[in-house]
Amino acid sequence: MQYRTLGKTGISVSRLCFGALTVGPCQADLSPDLGGAVIAHAIERGVNFIDTAQLYQSYEAIKTALDRTKRSDTVIASKTYAYTAELAEEAVEEARKKLDRDVIDIFLLHEQESEHTVAGHMPALERLYKYKAEGIIRAVGLSTHRISGVKASVLHSLDVVFPLLNVDGVGIGDGTADQMAAAAREAADAGLGVYIMKPFGGGNLLSKTEECLRYALSQDYAASIAVGMQSIDEVEADLSFFEKGCFPPEIKSRLASLPRRLIIEDHCIGCGSCERVCGQDAMHITNGRAHCDTKRCITCGYCGAACPETCIKII
Repeated sequence: MQYRTLGKTGISVSRLCFGALTVGPCQADLSPDLGGAVIAHAIERGVNFIDTAQLYQSYEAIKTALDRTKRSDTVIASKTYAYTAELAEEAVEEARKKLDRDVIDIFLLHEQESEHTVAGHMPALERLYKYKAEGIIRAVGLSTHRISGVKASVLHSLDVVFPLLNVDGVGIGDGTADQMAAAAREAADAGLGVYIMKPFGGGNLLSKTEECLRYALSQDYAASIAVGMQSIDEVEADLSFFEKGCFPPEIKSRLASLPRRLIIEDHCIGCGSCERVCGQDAMHITNGRAHCDTKRCITCGYCGAACPETCIKII
């Protein structure tokens, strides 16, 4: 496993980051023991970087993994939607308590859209930086699905930025993959630590996983790529690709046969974009939000690719 330093933070992270959204109740909803076993396997195989968030409710699984592996060098990044100092304090203290850690390596403002949303969250950001000055947080930053969010991270001289980027630009709210990559590279050139999310577009690009990972790994300014994993087979497949550039044939075959399911997150606005592109007549807007007829759905991912709110995922 390759390791890189995250910008000017001095934090060394594995090129493959374990995205812990997948194991939590928002997606696969694995038990803490099962989710912890998957994360522990990744740690034992050299992954030293875990991305989570207050929203993901995956702290217990991560704590289980940390207890099993006894690795003190595992880097944890968490995120919060906090916009006041008090909410930021609650978020940080919740992470410290549930992870049983005095120090959280990286804390991000979650899903910032632009300099204007950062300004609206400034009391929380200032509190995170106060925690950094006290040695409770090592680095502060933001996550974003927008190019304008990456630019805001540079404008505010943050430590870390975590943008959405994939080969087709699925989920980028204000531009193309090339434009997002250019903005992320500028952030790295300015000294920010960059790691990228959603290389498979929230599961909607799983039909071309190898192309997705090749594209993600070609972003040489990014210290790490966060990939959601929910089984030891997925961990082994991704490790093989990151280390050797290919998937083990036997694992690739097993993963290809796994059933996939589509989930629609609560922030769906019922815009109808998914319904318009669905060739199976599986997506319909009912009572102001999208619903999927699972008997018709073939998990092709077209609906998720068309969703402007990035609320449709395939896991």
